Amino acid sequence: MRTIDDFLFWLAMILPLYLHLNRYFMPRLIAPSVLSADFGNLQRDIEMINASNADWFHVDVMDGEFVPNISFGFPVIKTLQKHAKKPLDVHLMIIQPDRYLKEFKACGAELLTVHVEACTHLHRTIQAIKAEGMKAGVALNPHTSIHVLADILSEVDMVLIMSVNPGFGGQKFIPNTLQKVARLAEIRQDLGLQFLIEVDGGVSDANAHHLFEAGADVLVAGNYVFGHQNPTEAIDSLK
Repeated sequence: MRTIDDFLFWLAMILPLYLHLNRYFMPRLIAPSVLSADFGNLQRDIEMINASNADWFHVDVMDGEFVPNISFGFPVIKTLQKHAKKPLDVHLMIIQPDRYLKEFKACGAELLTVHVEACTHLHRTIQAIKAEGMKAGVALNPHTSIHVLADILSEVDMVLIMSVNPGFGGQKFIPNTLQKVARLAEIRQDLGLQFLIEVDGGVSDANAHHLFEAGADVLVAGNYVFGHQNPTEAIDSLK
């Protein structure tokens, strides 16, 4: 009996320290946003990401309805797929995303993220994404509480926290994102789940470390990377 009590005592002492230190050994993934690339030299920028320490290509798809901007469609993504040597992380900022799941799979999307605000039947959409052989993510706009995901967290591979209002690059980082990420990371730990936490919007070397400390696993960076004099150094600075 004494042995069991001692074990529980030491477990209570060591477990919080293990969980804290474990953050330093979690993957710190960087996904440059192609939306900020130079489309006149797209292959050059793709090859730069291929040769860099970046982990994914982040592809923002906008329809002009869910967000007040239009980005690019299937032909550009197929071109990206042709030359990219790293996974395509596709973020749909569109209404009725279910209509195009097969097309995004055909374009090489390995992880497909939809917005909770755009999906009437989110569980059905998540299952449909997985049925196509892709990993499924769900995104939250800045005003949306993480608690709306309570009944879907066990089904998703990633949660994307928007740290700006979606639709345009170059916006300032919303500071409350740090608290939002920390709360989500705590829920993940309490439930024993393995989904990744991604942050998109206004990411730079000024906040990357704090976001990883809060529990983020993947950071999306657009203007900070492609607007930098040395994009590969910018990517390294986020790690």
